[in-house]
Order: sequence, then C-alpha cells, then structure tokens
Amino acid sequence: MCRVLIPVGYGLNCDDETIYAFKMVGAEVKKIFLKDLIKAPQILDDYQILAMIGGFSFGDHIAAGKVLANIYKYEIGETIQKFISDGKLIFGECNGFQALVKAGILPGLNGDYHTQRVTLTYNDSGIFEDRWVKLKINPKSNCVFTKNIEELYLPVRHGEGKFIVEKKSDLEKLKEKNLIVLQYTDMDSLKPTMKYPQNPNGSIESIAGICDCTGRIFGKMPHATAYLSPYNHPRWTRLKIRGTLPKEGGGVQIFRNAVEYVKNNLT
Repeated sequence: MCRVLIPVGYGLNCDDETIYAFKMVGAEVKKIFLKDLIKAPQILDDYQILAMIGGFSFGDHIAAGKVLANIYKYEIGETIQKFISDGKLIFGECNGFQALVKAGILPGLNGDYHTQRVTLTYNDSGIFEDRWVKLKINPKSNCVFTKNIEELYLPVRHGEGKFIVEKKSDLEKLKEKNLIVLQYTDMDSLKPTMKYPQNPNGSIESIAGICDCTGRIFGKMPHATAYLSPYNHPRWTRLKIRGTLPKEGGGVQIFRNAVEYVKNNLT
C-alpha cells in the first residue's frame, strides 16, 4: 500500500483536494498538523510520499513559504534528508513548491538538498494571478510524476510565482540535466513563452515546475489538485457539447504516476 503524509496548519490549505487526489488513485492518506510532525518527525518513516500542499503558510511573512521552509530545513531537516536518501517521493505544489526551493531541497543539484539555489518571487504583473495556463512537459525529464504526460492545462493561484536563479551556471545545469519539467506555453503554438498572461509571473525560461536529478522530488506552481474532475475545466460545457469532455481531470495522472512508482519500487 502506498502511504502519503500531508502536513497541515498555519495557513496551509488544499489538503482536502490533495487527499482526494491521492485516494482517487489508490493511496492511503493521512494529514498531520505540522506541530505534531515537528514533535515526532520519525512518523515520516511510515510513509513513502510527502505532499507539501498549497496555501499561505504563516501568512507568507518574510516571503512566500520562507517560514515553512525554515521549519523543514532546521526543525525536521535530518528526517527529510533520510526520507530522500531512502528513495521516497516529495511533491510540492504552489506554497509547497515555494517551501521546497527556499529550504534548498529543490533542485538538489549534485545531491545537495541543503543549499538554496533558486527562488520564487513576486509576479512581474504585481498582482495575485488566478488563471488557467497551458503547460508543456519536458519529454527528456525523468520526473516520476509527469511520466506519459505531454501537456497540461491547470490553474495558477499565486502572488509570488516568478522562478529565478542565483547563478546563471545553475540555470544551465537545470537545462543540461533536464530538471525543468514544466514550462508555461503559448496557447496556440504550445511553445514556451515569456508573454503575459500565458506566462503569468515572468519566470525565466518559462519555468513552472522542476524536479531533482532522481526525478523523485517534484515542485510546481500550477495546481494539479484543482483539476481532478472533468467538470473543473473552465469550458467543460463546451467540451461536453462537442463530445470531447475527458473522463477525468488532467491533474489526476500526476498522482497516479507517483502511486504506481511507489507500488513498483518501494513496497
């Protein structure tokens, strides 16, 4: 059985959607208050997937996900490092992605899951972006979560989603090692774009999501948990009339891939 742990509390949300997503594809899911995980981090040993959900942890004080990142890094950092070395999976969405990069867990270049090399900062638009975006999947990426997916259509809901790097050399490593998993694209050509609003935040290289070199740690800004049912699609009525309404939401396969990986490799 694939077991998923979801830390909650302190402004985090999207837990119900994330629980539903993993249960849809056969996982056993438990949510735990962050304070309880801090008290007993060894609880993580009983799970194969750690899901870091969206929200506004600690009110996004200092910067989005920064306080949460410090907790993951300094309060339960050793346990998370063991979790990674044990070959398990970490999924971060929106605020969870922000925490992963600010804790230095992503991109994990050269096996370094401690040092922060990238960040997510204020959108170029200067406003909170709530819109659906088209996403291209890097076919050369070994990301566990995006296997057999070519493109996605998902909503973003963030004020600090602009992906930037500290050093140009690190950006080159991300590209060289195919760690750039998701890119914002033009709706028609499906080519990565810097144009607004297709690229809603101004992320360099149109980056919407990355993974580590193992492909087991994956973070992204768009919400797969917001497109689990075909009726979540903003134009589902038109699709239904045309007979092209899918059987399930586009985000489901991400969670199915993770659970199947666990069943095939960790149980």
